[in-house]
Amino acid sequence: MIKIIAGAKGAGKTKHLIDAANKDVQTAKGVSAFITDTKRYMYDLNREVRFIDVTDYNVTGEDALCGFVKGVAAGNHDYEYIYIDGIARIAGKELSDMAGIFYMLDKLSNDNGIVITITCSCPVEELPAFIAKYV
Repeated sequence: MIKIIAGAKGAGKTKHLIDAANKDVQTAKGVSAFITDTKRYMYDLNREVRFIDVTDYNVTGEDALCGFVKGVAAGNHDYEYIYIDGIARIAGKELSDMAGIFYMLDKLSNDNGIVITITCSCPVEELPAFIAKYV
């Protein structure tokens, strides 16, 4: 299952994502990962949520992000939750050009039983249809 947290820049999406991660980890039977491109929120997360800053691994671009997320999931089959903060920012693309990664994430989520929650800097009513269906 994919969940989307959408809104304009500065609307509190990251805070909402962090709150969701901290809440979900309390009842999770599996592992949780929080993927972002800054260390800014590292200490806001419960220590049981694996914090991953993609800049530590030189992840740039949609293909690199796809491979990275697949690698995270493949590295431990116990993942129950993956949170991605600022997917368009990390991929360096506009949301409207990211149908491929959302297709991959949907398949990864369904095949492995992982709940993937993603922040998108865009008002909900302006999301492309391939993203809006997850809101």
